[in-house]
Amino acid sequence: MLLALLRMILYWLIEWPIITIYLGIWARHRERMPRKGPAILIANHNSHLDVAVIRTLCFASTRGKLRPVGASDYFLSNPLLRWFSLNIIRIIPLDRKGRVKPSVLFQPITDALEQNEIVLIFPEGTRGEPEEMAEVKRGIAHVAQRNPNVPIIPVFLHGLGKALPRGEALFIPLRCDAFVGEEIHWEDDRETFMSNINNAFDQLKSELPHVGWLDSQPAADAGNET
Repeated sequence: MLLALLRMILYWLIEWPIITIYLGIWARHRERMPRKGPAILIANHNSHLDVAVIRTLCFASTRGKLRPVGASDYFLSNPLLRWFSLNIIRIIPLDRKGRVKPSVLFQPITDALEQNEIVLIFPEGTRGEPEEMAEVKRGIAHVAQRNPNVPIIPVFLHGLGKALPRGEALFIPLRCDAFVGEEIHWEDDRETFMSNINNAFDQLKSELPHVGWLDSQPAADAGNET
């Protein structure tokens, strides 16, 4: 109960004001966000703000079910960060060094999905350069193959790599966008599945407005509570 209260305080007093008031997110197709678990969210990764943005996109009924996947070598690097990451952010720590077999590496994700939770995966594997999406790694195919009945929802984020890029601590209130895609399901052919993932991100990216001056303007929030 105490941990749940701390999570609510984090969201309503820190994450929600930063994302919706100071920063501002223009969300499209939010109705495509999962309304129950299990589900897998996949998003491009440019900023420490990405998880907070995804959390604001979640519906009230599912926000508490969100489990971001994070690198164990980073989030478990010291006792305080470890406690905060595991108990408040509720990350699923994964060893990104590849020192274990995929069947072992991805088992915690399957365990969370079997508990009807919503797992957030950044399939690039790490934060990339500002506003540049790196290659989607095949780890998502391993996860999907092990959980073929779980829907996968892509989310394309734009602007956060400039609002709070890697290595920076100062927020810049630039226009930020979030595009939620349609469900993707596992295909028996891995190449087809990966092609579907990449095509989904390309489609969402194509929805970006091409009006230059808008890129430096704060955006109105479209992620109101539902």
